[in-house]
Amino acid sequence: MSEIVSSSEIIVLVTGGTGLFGKAIESVINESPIENEKWIYLSSKDGDLRDPAATKAIFEKYRPTHVIHLAALVGGLFRNMKQKVEFYRENTIINDNVMESCRIYNVKKLVSCLSTCIFPDKTTYPIDETMIHNGAPHHSNIGYAYSKRMIDVMNLCYNEEYGCNFTSIIPTNIYGPHDNYSIEDGHVVPGLIHKCYLAKKNGTDLTIWGSGKPLRQFIFSKDLAKLTIWVMRNYHSPDSIILSVGEEDEVSIGDVARYIAEAMNFQGKIVFDTTKSDGQFKKTASNLKLKSLYPDFKFTPIQEGLKEACSWFEENYDIARKGH
Repeated sequence: MSEIVSSSEIIVLVTGGTGLFGKAIESVINESPIENEKWIYLSSKDGDLRDPAATKAIFEKYRPTHVIHLAALVGGLFRNMKQKVEFYRENTIINDNVMESCRIYNVKKLVSCLSTCIFPDKTTYPIDETMIHNGAPHHSNIGYAYSKRMIDVMNLCYNEEYGCNFTSIIPTNIYGPHDNYSIEDGHVVPGLIHKCYLAKKNGTDLTIWGSGKPLRQFIFSKDLAKLTIWVMRNYHSPDSIILSVGEEDEVSIGDVARYIAEAMNFQGKIVFDTTKSDGQFKKTASNLKLKSLYPDFKFTPIQEGLKEACSWFEENYDIARKGH
């Protein structure tokens, strides 16, 4: 039998709680715990969220009052292009099971994580929250993007029909400790950290794919964790909210590589392989909505965040994820 939850007790269930984002939330909560809050960080070992019965069993066991939904089938560009059906179906099933369980178990607040890849491919910049459905996402990850877009739609539907307090966050590029440092299938920052580590170890050049000129907004995982906890506690609207540094904090991939080289004390040469594609030059997102609601939030400067991310990787090289 499940324990009866006292009305004042808050039980927060974090799905996908053992990755980069979940670990950052755990770290922030452990630094400043609140007495009546209990946090549970789920991994895939706790149950298959693609299975309605398994999902229901998790909710029955923990009886959460709040849910932060981070679990998803994710992959790099190549897998997204090759497995559009699987990326759409599996994520849609996971999201449906989690949302419906939140309704059935009277969860007071659900915060789901979206991605900037949901925005229209052909758009004006900066992108803001009102533009999500203004056109098709980029064809390369259309399955994943539409599954994530539907969370935004269903938050509104659940709110209108059942009065559910469901919302979603849209972070820009996340980096920090506990990332996946795959060079072939990972994201920019962890891939560069791993490359720099190997270049330093082997005495070779640090080779960057592309010109290094494209601009991106990077958010430190602990900043994102703090903002997500703030959304859970203070932001009560079904409309999605972008969680990002400002436009003025966009940084080039080349500068990120130089900051990583500096943080890891790499003395070798940085080479840009311009035979490799640059991808989109910029994907600027507006954080004006966030700034209007939480004007005092201070973001970690990227050089400071990268130092922490690089140190963590060097200290945990043997256990760090470097692939699937």
